[in-house]
Amino acid sequence: MSDNRQSLADLGKLTGAEAPAEEKPAETAPAETAVTPEAEAAPAPERPERRESRGDDHRGSRDRDRDEADENKDGVATQGPQIQAILREQQLDKQGRAYATGRRKDAVARVWLKPGTGKIVVNGRDQEVYFARPTLRLVINQVFDVTERRGQFDVVARVKGGGLSGQAGAVRHGISQALSRYEPGLRTTVKREGFLTRDPRVVERKKYGRAKARRSFQFSKR
Repeated sequence: MSDNRQSLADLGKLTGAEAPAEEKPAETAPAETAVTPEAEAAPAPERPERRESRGDDHRGSRDRDRDEADENKDGVATQGPQIQAILREQQLDKQGRAYATGRRKDAVARVWLKPGTGKIVVNGRDQEVYFARPTLRLVINQVFDVTERRGQFDVVARVKGGGLSGQAGAVRHGISQALSRYEPGLRTTVKREGFLTRDPRVVERKKYGRAKARRSFQFSKR
């Protein structure tokens, strides 16, 4: 085999032709992708948004409920039947008067109310005579001022117990109750001012070992 190769080489030298070189496998270069201007200008594909967590879902539902509640406050009609305020019936006696009982501290007042000219009689005397202090008369007429009914009703009251301040509060409480029974539509206005609520404040009882409810005896060192 070696002799044949040598002879071929000698023959090539004589003829001036070179021996054929051994062919090497061509190396494949990595193909480079040509980037066109249109591809560069095209926006990158958007990534799919991540799904909100469960806490965000709950927060979103709370926000929606709050928005619906705000809409309901603005007067927008909501689904389902609307609940209307129940209007109380008028409570009158055989003489067409509204009767009620008022209390304040130790005073108890029985009050009769009927349409009139605004005259108020307490224990058979006019209010200016029985309650000489203007502040006490102001307390009695607070209900009529709030409801804009000054001078439209006559009041007859019988009150006992307590002092003048407690009796004035009892008469006001009784007038408030009687007016709400004569005109049930005014109950909301009177209740909003707190005139229908019985004032629970009373004098604190005296304790043994003390001069009064909390007053201690004078301390003597000797």
